[in-house]
Amino acid sequence: QVQLVESGGGLVQAGGSLRVSCATSGRTFSMRTMAWFRQAPGKEREFVSAISWSGGDTYYTDSVKGRFTISRDNAKNQVYLQMTSLKPEDTAVYYCAARPWGASQSAAEYGYWGHGTQVTVSS
Repeated sequence: QVQLVESGGGLVQAGGSLRVSCATSGRTFSMRTMAWFRQAPGKEREFVSAISWSGGDTYYTDSVKGRFTISRDNAKNQVYLQMTSLKPEDTAVYYCAARPWGASQSAAEYGYWGHGTQVTVSS
């Protein structure tokens, strides 16, 4: 089993920066892909970013390209999402997710999830 715990969310003004983290434990060595999703009130959970085990492959949804950076530190069992130039539309609960296969943008294909961390961007 794999356990995921997010942290680092909070309230930030538009244009600001924030880093959310995901602490992993358990059989994390088997998780080939780590990802971030987000869900705003009344909306479906959407893909934000994903990273391969080595960190050599990263993926982003178009709306965050150039503003968000995903990274992972396997030695520390951590996955990070550095968010800059934040916009009010980035407001959502951010979830960490893991799967033992290659990257996917479908939430249904991830079997392991954290409980989420709230990110609120004020205008």
